[in-house]
Amino acid sequence: MKLLSFDEYFKENLKDPEFKKLWAESEVEYQLSRQIIKKRLDKKISQQELAKRAKTTQAIISRLENSSFNPSIHLLKRISAGLGSKLTISI
Repeated sequence: MKLLSFDEYFKENLKDPEFKKLWAESEVEYQLSRQIIKKRLDKKISQQELAKRAKTTQAIISRLENSSFNPSIHLLKRISAGLGSKLTISI
């Protein structure tokens, strides 16, 4: 059995219509979580510190970063402020 890299595995799975549909539906959440993680790590702050700045809990930040939580715009604004960023949404 040949081992696949993640990219190879991902490309192969995108050929499956069901997987492709599920991926497309979760893309926004994935990108949001990646942006928050990147900004938080760039600022060298912990989830706990970001939670304190955003007036929420570390558990909420963790769930958001794991794409298992859909936050309100109000929470995203608080998180953005906690990261020293401006929230921008486009359609």
